[in-house]
Amino acid sequence: MGKVSKATKKFQSKHLKRTLDQRKENKAHKKRIQGRRGNKTDEEKRAAALTKEDQKLKKSAKEEVFKDMSVEEFFDKGIEIPKENKKLKKAKKDKENDDDNSSSEEEDMATQMADLSKNDPEFYKYLQENDKDLLDFKGTNPLDEADEDDDDDVEKLEINEAEPEIAKIDLTLKLVKKWKKDLRETPNLKLLRNVVNAFKVAVNLNKDENVEDYKYTVTDEKAFHELMFVVLKDLPQVIQKMAPYKNSKGSRTLATGTNVSKISSIVKSHSASLLVLLGDINNTETAALVLHSVDQLLPYILSYRRILKELIKIVVEVWATARDIQIQIATFAFLHNSSKEFKKSMLELVLKTTYSTFIKSCRKTNVRNMPLINFQKNSAAELFGIDQVLGYQVGFEYIRQLAIHLRNTMNATTKKTGKTNPAEAYKIVYNWQFCHSLDFWSRVLSFSCNPEKEQGHESPLRQLIYPLVQVTLGVTRLIPTPQFFPLRFYLIRSLIRLSQNTSVFIPIFPLLSEILTSTAFTKTTSKKRENLEAFDFDHNIKCTQAYLGTRVYQEGLSEQFVDLLSEYFALYCKSVAFPELVTPVIISLRRYVKTSKNVKFNKQLTNIVEKLNQNNTYIQEKRSDVEFSPSNNAEVNRFLNDVAWEKTPLGAYVVIQREIKEEKAKMLRESLEEEDREKEEQAAREAEESDNMEDVDMSDSE
Repeated sequence: MGKVSKATKKFQSKHLKRTLDQRKENKAHKKRIQGRRGNKTDEEKRAAALTKEDQKLKKSAKEEVFKDMSVEEFFDKGIEIPKENKKLKKAKKDKENDDDNSSSEEEDMATQMADLSKNDPEFYKYLQENDKDLLDFKGTNPLDEADEDDDDDVEKLEINEAEPEIAKIDLTLKLVKKWKKDLRETPNLKLLRNVVNAFKVAVNLNKDENVEDYKYTVTDEKAFHELMFVVLKDLPQVIQKMAPYKNSKGSRTLATGTNVSKISSIVKSHSASLLVLLGDINNTETAALVLHSVDQLLPYILSYRRILKELIKIVVEVWATARDIQIQIATFAFLHNSSKEFKKSMLELVLKTTYSTFIKSCRKTNVRNMPLINFQKNSAAELFGIDQVLGYQVGFEYIRQLAIHLRNTMNATTKKTGKTNPAEAYKIVYNWQFCHSLDFWSRVLSFSCNPEKEQGHESPLRQLIYPLVQVTLGVTRLIPTPQFFPLRFYLIRSLIRLSQNTSVFIPIFPLLSEILTSTAFTKTTSKKRENLEAFDFDHNIKCTQAYLGTRVYQEGLSEQFVDLLSEYFALYCKSVAFPELVTPVIISLRRYVKTSKNVKFNKQLTNIVEKLNQNNTYIQEKRSDVEFSPSNNAEVNRFLNDVAWEKTPLGAYVVIQREIKEEKAKMLRESLEEEDREKEEQAAREAEESDNMEDVDMSDSE
């Protein structure tokens, strides 16, 4: 016997007894669990069932056999042991090679049965009554009928293959009208399922889905259109009658019941067809009809979270990509009304889906899709105002993401020197998606944090103004080169809008004054490429290399500077503190004009300085008559409340500049529409010419 190791001895002394006890407990626990109801396997259940049947059979047999005598009396007679039959013994040995063994077995079995009827007539009688097949025993070979069974199987298979397919039902106009009548008079679940199945076939006709598996076929165009109207108009009304919902606190809620659960399952199946139809919206009438039908069935869909997510995703996709303004309005109205009614179920999902879809759709921005992007911003901003507490939570999360991107860009380091070099990572921030995001949140806060809407109750979203302004200022000053002045102007306009609507002062003039000291104005312009068109600052955030250092770009910067400067100070043209705010600016601009050699720009600056001086004098005259101190906020806020801002000297100047700018934008839109119209006509002519050429080729071949 080998030497026992120390580890083994240690285990035996400390852990062996506990391990053995634990194994015994586990074994006993498994045995108890197996004995419980529901823990037996299928084989154990079948064995237990057979055991019970055998016990019943034995009990009944015992009762019949020993009915007139006791067990002791039966065994007192003795038991005659039957002698083994020699023929049977020989047959058992040679049964694999001898084909006559079955006949000997039959004879031997018949002999034993005859002896049993003489020796024990009562047991024989019992067998006759309970197991007659045993008395009529005949030897059989299981292989004898194998060929016959195979032939039967082949015949059955041939019959099944020859069976005709189930006849499909052709959807006719007469059948659809009958359904329409039955839905109004005698609706039932079977009728609803038939209508939903037929609609599923009609919707998926042009899809990759295999419609051959469906019960109905659609070939009649009139029947197709009639079915559409029946399903989208009549079906929701019938469903509401069969499983009505209750209106409580402006929200629809379903009642409980068997009929509601069955109809909800039908609506679930029907939702797949509605989703397909929503994705194929191409005109305003169809959009309004489908969205109204979905709105009526919405209470039945809310419990199916996956379908609800898919539904919101498709509606938001249509809202973000449709070119028709009426379709955009219809989808927005659906999202706004349903989110307002079902806040708990839908609002958060709608807000997140809307924002993420908007960010994806604005990756490429140009003069053609800018109106669509602005519509998305304004409409989505209203959605965030439905529940401002939830809007704050979602907005905080996304604005924080923007701040993290900016911080990562500013802290980006090169592998060689290890020094901060934000220019290498600027593409994370300096793109249309990031700029549109900042502008979108400025519109959200402008919509919800307006003092007129708050009416003394501060909006929860107001707490997001400071972090948004800080992120916007950080992005604006990240790369202060003339190449990205268009991006700076775009974000300055966003800040001006935010300050105007929220009454929050934002120091914007320093962002503008940095432009005056840049190389775009200090360096002499190149005389090359003077035939360039005017640079489009409204639809670009980056200046191309061809425009840098040119007089065209410098003149564009001058116009943008004057325009933004006047728009910014127009916010405070009625403020009692306007003279204190504008005096340093006037001094700074006058000094610049004295040193600048750009005659055209100097003239523009002199003009804006004059308007600022006029407005300064106007405010000083008005406040010379006031009797309240600057600490009286109520009176300060009421200063010149009865005067419209357009009536001030600076306000009148800004109104004229806006009209000129709007006229230029109108001319640009008209030229683009004319260009698009010409392209469509050219495409139509080319298509017609190609069709004519095909007709000529066909006639030549004939």
